[in-house]
Amino acid sequence: MASDHSPALNPDLIDTGTPPIPEAQGWARAYDGAAGPLIDLSQAVPGSPPPDALLEKLAAAAADPAATRYGPITGDQALREAYAAEIGRIYGGSFGPGEVAITSGCNQAYVMTMMALARAGDNVLLPTPWYFNHEMTLTMLGVEARPLPCDPAAGFVPDVATAEALIDARTRAIVLVTPNNPTGAVYPPETIAAFAALCARRGIWLVLDETYRDFLPAGIDSPHEVFAAKDWRDSVIGLYSFSKAYAVPGWRLGAITAGEPVLAQIGKVIDCVQISPVRAGQAAVAWAIDAIRPWREENRAAINQRAELFRQAMTPLSGWRVLSAGAYFAYVAHPFADVPAAEVAQALARQRGVLALPGPYFGPGQENHLRIAIANVGADRIGLLGERLSGFAI
Repeated sequence: MASDHSPALNPDLIDTGTPPIPEAQGWARAYDGAAGPLIDLSQAVPGSPPPDALLEKLAAAAADPAATRYGPITGDQALREAYAAEIGRIYGGSFGPGEVAITSGCNQAYVMTMMALARAGDNVLLPTPWYFNHEMTLTMLGVEARPLPCDPAAGFVPDVATAEALIDARTRAIVLVTPNNPTGAVYPPETIAAFAALCARRGIWLVLDETYRDFLPAGIDSPHEVFAAKDWRDSVIGLYSFSKAYAVPGWRLGAITAGEPVLAQIGKVIDCVQISPVRAGQAAVAWAIDAIRPWREENRAAINQRAELFRQAMTPLSGWRVLSAGAYFAYVAHPFADVPAAEVAQALARQRGVLALPGPYFGPGQENHLRIAIANVGADRIGLLGERLSGFAI
């Protein structure tokens, strides 16, 4: 038994929720396989491996003794230059490698950015439903995650006027995730521009998490024009992950895009948290940005096709409603109005071998919803959903 004088842990950390995906994966272990192979729609994991040529580049880079040494705090020059050129191509602006920092994944990019922007007692606006790691990070830092409710009838696109009414003297930033996790919603360029204008006018930061930028619907090549504006560096910070588009989540590579004075401050956090990002993966991805572009475009088309297949599979089902679908995700209203979403998700996993995440993992007011990660299973398994869900009852 612990002594009354046992040392305490940080209470803000204790108040932070437990990572939810392991809990959900435990429900799948109770499935007996009677309906067929498990259809795991819980976590955003690329459904296909990267090209062999990219793996070969990683192997060669890892064999180089230089990769064993510390690198620059904000990442190796080759990747920062290649990524700066890539975002210049996407957004139409001009970016320098000094405006890019490479991180160990986008989650780490977010944590370090929030540490740079806010301190305990401040608040940050997160559109709800939110990505749970974003809320967890703020809670453990003692920063209030202030919900910005998004109306399903508006496609879960946040409203600028609603956001402005929530801003007070302790607000430090608004975070937008587009394409969105968990809903799959793609925010229109004019909405992103309006939020950028709001943040500039109110003297707070707009943090754009564009982890799923590479999976925009066909015909949309530039997500927005915010980074083409001359003054974006004064109030906008961009976050990105190489995990999804390059199918390398285990390599843990992400990026922060910001003005050089801002990155100089974030660099202090990077130095304390990671010293420098892992080097072999940086070398491989620097090569891959241009070299596997055709493969990335094919992958984009395949993921978009899965979103459409998911809609088709769900259409005949009575009571189930697809509220939004895009990029890696779909957000669904389940038909059991008086049943908590966690009970629905558990029963679905155990009875039908379909693993999804309950809406309350993603913030308040989500009991009627499930999040579906549509990218991490093949089209054949997406097509089985109609059969698995047909007649499902609790």
